[in-house]
Amino acid sequence: MVHIRCAGTDDLEKIKDIVYRTIEKIYPRYYPEGAVSFFLSHHNENNIMEDIKRQRVYILETSSECVGTVTIKGNGICRLFVLPGFQKKGYGRALLDFAEGEILAKEDRVCIDASFPAKGIYLRRGYKETEFYSIETENGDFLCYDVMEKKKR
Repeated sequence: MVHIRCAGTDDLEKIKDIVYRTIEKIYPRYYPEGAVSFFLSHHNENNIMEDIKRQRVYILETSSECVGTVTIKGNGICRLFVLPGFQKKGYGRALLDFAEGEILAKEDRVCIDASFPAKGIYLRRGYKETEFYSIETENGDFLCYDVMEKKKR
């Protein structure tokens, strides 16, 4: 059984664990060390807690544990992560379906900053690239990502 609910302040450690474990396991396959460090510092405890307090963070629970999270800010999907051991089981799709539904009930388009690991997923779901960014991080490394959007049909 899968359940998605709004996260409370008592969920902070669970959400941090999902975010950090996913970044540390998956992102080094796609990004240099400086970019991985940037992701970890960007998704820090204070930023997560601020979003929880504003009731923007959702958590996906199975019958036994919390395995994924997504943050919704206006028409933007942020911080969508599923623990590595639970990927490719439909949990990311469930979170994305949920977030898109919440946004498209109020807005005419959904926006997302797409990292390399997830870009293919968004393309298959009908998202289009609208912008490309490259940020220099520590060690002279670069973090590159696309801004993508999907319009209401």
